[in-house]
Amino acid sequence: MKVGPYLERIRYDGPQSPTPKTLRGLHRAHMLAVPFENLDIHLGIPIALSVPAFYEKIVTRRRGGYCYEQNGLFAWLLAELGFRVWLLSARVVTSGRLSPEFDHLLILVEHEERWIADVGFGDSSLDPLRLAGAPAGDDGYAIAADGDGFTMQRRRDGRVEPEYAFSMTPRTLRDFEPRNAFQQTSPESHFTQKSICSRATPTGRITLSGRRLIVTSGGDRVERDVASAAEYGRILVDEFGLKLSQAELDRLFIRAASAES
Repeated sequence: MKVGPYLERIRYDGPQSPTPKTLRGLHRAHMLAVPFENLDIHLGIPIALSVPAFYEKIVTRRRGGYCYEQNGLFAWLLAELGFRVWLLSARVVTSGRLSPEFDHLLILVEHEERWIADVGFGDSSLDPLRLAGAPAGDDGYAIAADGDGFTMQRRRDGRVEPEYAFSMTPRTLRDFEPRNAFQQTSPESHFTQKSICSRATPTGRITLSGRRLIVTSGGDRVERDVASAAEYGRILVDEFGLKLSQAELDRLFIRAASAES
């Protein structure tokens, strides 16, 4: 595994010394280039928790992935460039309740200050965030101390909504194995219920949720259904840079249509 191809994959040509400026540049570049996606789950392809597997999928094959894959690989990149990094576990807030531990993987980065880097949560901050005490950024995200831990928050329409809760306990990839298996196989996992492919843009986000295309830009949101497997494939190539076989596209489109019927 080499750093150069990763930087080419995310179209990053800025400084590589371990500074907050580099961290912000890398984080934003990854978010804009690599889609959050769970398509392998709907293709019946197991997702292994292995940094070489993450690299082969995201860098070599130019795919995306979900939190364990994206943040697992991004942590490797940061460590290679000289940052001090630790993997952390988060519990996601859904309908006012916290999911089990290890439901989400994020990264603690220490350089001059402590930062949270998270390129694998989907619709989240384009930039890494100071651990606590800083006001919300332009996209409304901030981290607040919460008892013995912390909460990732987002301000929307004047309301502050919690996204997930986490502690400072260092973790390893192996700690996430049981939850990774659940996410891929359980009918209770939202990742098995619907396919998703989503990528940040400078002004919003573009998302293919099942066969529904959603584009947000500024305060505007436009949605429409994708009519065919051929159009589905064109969107994956044109908007996300993903190239799948015709058999894979047909399977994904049929599954998406059946899930909505």
